[in-house]
Amino acid sequence: MERPQEQTTAPHHRSLADFLAPLKVLPGVHYEPLGSFELKGTYSVPRFLFRGPNSSEPISIGLFAAIHGDEPAGALAAAAFLRQVSNDPQLAENFHVSVYPICNPTGFEDNTRHSRHGRDLNREFWRGSPEAEVEILEHELRTRHFNGLIQLHADDTSDGLYGFVRGHTLTENLLRPALLEAGKILPRNVNATIDGFAARDGIIYDSYDGVLAAPGQIEPIPFEIILETPHHAPMDAQIEAFAVAIRTILAEYRRLISFAANI
Repeated sequence: MERPQEQTTAPHHRSLADFLAPLKVLPGVHYEPLGSFELKGTYSVPRFLFRGPNSSEPISIGLFAAIHGDEPAGALAAAAFLRQVSNDPQLAENFHVSVYPICNPTGFEDNTRHSRHGRDLNREFWRGSPEAEVEILEHELRTRHFNGLIQLHADDTSDGLYGFVRGHTLTENLLRPALLEAGKILPRNVNATIDGFAARDGIIYDSYDGVLAAPGQIEPIPFEIILETPHHAPMDAQIEAFAVAIRTILAEYRRLISFAANI
């Protein structure tokens, strides 16, 4: 996740509108733009909502991607997930999923890690940041009462999959099977040190300050998982690995909650 802080020149410009257009018309998926801010153009943070079947008392999950604009695999995987649940709603049974496929709209368009303000937004959370994207997402994290947060990133210094865990004590029990299944598509990073942190079996128990995360003293305490693919792996493999990991996390969480309810 960590890279040098200087802004790099974008090799090409992406169209935010072209990315969002097919997602806005997916059956069963509700699109809501959040906020409005100016950064050499008018922008909002896109949010897509999907309510799975049998979700009268839903499990609320937030899926966040592309807070670093030069990591398109996460955005593409979030879009793929929306298409999958639209085609097969049973994949999200019992869940109400809020998907934020592009948390850094200007960075996504410019293909840069930072926003057009030159800020690494994933170091700005819960620090009184004036950045509009951070304020919008902090409001979501405070008010939507998520049971779980899943973030999608790509690491250009890693040759394999790994993940960060924090929050609820069951989080590691969700990430382990997700890495196992995704590891059938891309190798897992099993180094003792990953991204500067001590790691075990591809799992890191620490994180950088200022990353997108649940606020302190919130109920319920959500599980928080950050999934990282190797940035230089084939894009289709990264997307598939993310998709498998997300489906596994939802299935495992559903199973654990059902088990707890029957104790």
